Amino acid sequence: MTKTLLLKNARLIATMDDGERELENGYILIRDNRIEAVGPAEECPGQADRIVDLTGHVVIPGLINTHHHMFQSLTRALPAAQNGELFDWLSALFPVWRNITPQMQRAASRTAMAELMLSGCTTAADHAYLHVNGITLDDSVQAATEMGIRFHGARGAMSLGQSQGGLPPDALVEADENAILKDMQRVVETHHDHRPDAMVRVALAPCSPFTVTTDLMREAATMARSLKVGLHTHTAENWKDVAFSKERYGMTPTEFTGEVGWVGDDVWHAHCVHLDDPGIALFARTGTGVAHCPCSNMRLASGIAPVRRMLDAGVKVGLGVDGSASNDSGNLLDEARLAMLSARVREQNPGHMTAREALRIATRGGAEVLGRGDALGRIQAGYCADIVAFRTDDIAMAGSLGDPLASLVFCTPPRAAWSIINGRVVIEEGHLLTRSLPHIIEEQNRMAARLLNP
Repeated sequence: MTKTLLLKNARLIATMDDGERELENGYILIRDNRIEAVGPAEECPGQADRIVDLTGHVVIPGLINTHHHMFQSLTRALPAAQNGELFDWLSALFPVWRNITPQMQRAASRTAMAELMLSGCTTAADHAYLHVNGITLDDSVQAATEMGIRFHGARGAMSLGQSQGGLPPDALVEADENAILKDMQRVVETHHDHRPDAMVRVALAPCSPFTVTTDLMREAATMARSLKVGLHTHTAENWKDVAFSKERYGMTPTEFTGEVGWVGDDVWHAHCVHLDDPGIALFARTGTGVAHCPCSNMRLASGIAPVRRMLDAGVKVGLGVDGSASNDSGNLLDEARLAMLSARVREQNPGHMTAREALRIATRGGAEVLGRGDALGRIQAGYCADIVAFRTDDIAMAGSLGDPLASLVFCTPPRAAWSIINGRVVIEEGHLLTRSLPHIIEEQNRMAARLLNP
């Protein structure tokens, strides 16, 4: 790692600090893995161990992905699942996922991480609920370490098979919930880092109420709080999800969430498309976070989450690309664009979300949802050096320089030009440095072919 790294001459730096400063022709000085100073060109230091000239670039904090299922990148656009809503989509994919191996899991994770990083993402959470054929969260952590991305591994689980009234086939679930809890404790003790600049953190994440028992939800919550780690799950994802909760538990997803203790500033829920007004009030009051996944929600026709109402109520909201089999992409900058557009469509009001609000959700919002608001999501002295830069002379940005920051969302350039994660340059001039991208793609396609044609 370079001891000091100076980024200078940036066309615009959007700090996302409390003052929402946007610096023209600014600089950022990084020492080791922290931001030491940010300011205008006239205050720029003259020397550093490495200097990068960012003339013509827009610079923002690294984007933060709060929800994913990285293994699903092996089954994008599967014909049998292209036109199904959530439950039908899952039912089409479950038999295929039954055959995923640890090698496939690692390949899929590298693919998902590379795609995220190239879109400007520097921190990614992965809801890893598939544990078959020897797959463990260790496979995902290994991939993250290789790729150099800051990683939140959520040790998920499915324990409620079809024979017990759940959605997944019995062959796909972990029937022994004591063994699940034991492994949850193991991965926390093995991989979780409590430090503010941690590169790896672990959360506990029973998949959803239609895949796990109430007992596991309660026990996981108790364990997470004893170990001081986060909690993550899916909530109110579509109308069938809501109907299942009412039929099986006799309560709405919001009521169920409160009943099993899944609220608090250590908890974040994915999707929340059908979060009702009491649920929004509950989340705001308790500091519970939401991972908004607009592309996946639309792909599966789940609906458009009431994000504007959540934000106005004070709910913490971040962005998630969700699984690549329900998104078929992993571009987090594009997710910010879709968040902005879907919020406008929901209320037929273009004022319901601005480009800057979408970027704030994608940066500071994600940091707050993951419990990292004191170290990530801003370009500010003392914060971790997670920074991305986009060229303004890309074809996607041509003609948009009246507001280059908003243009990142409206025009979405396809690839970050530079990415620094924890003070380390991982993308330089659009090229991934940590792993060979052609090798990642070749291995992914080989693993996917093996999975689909066993």
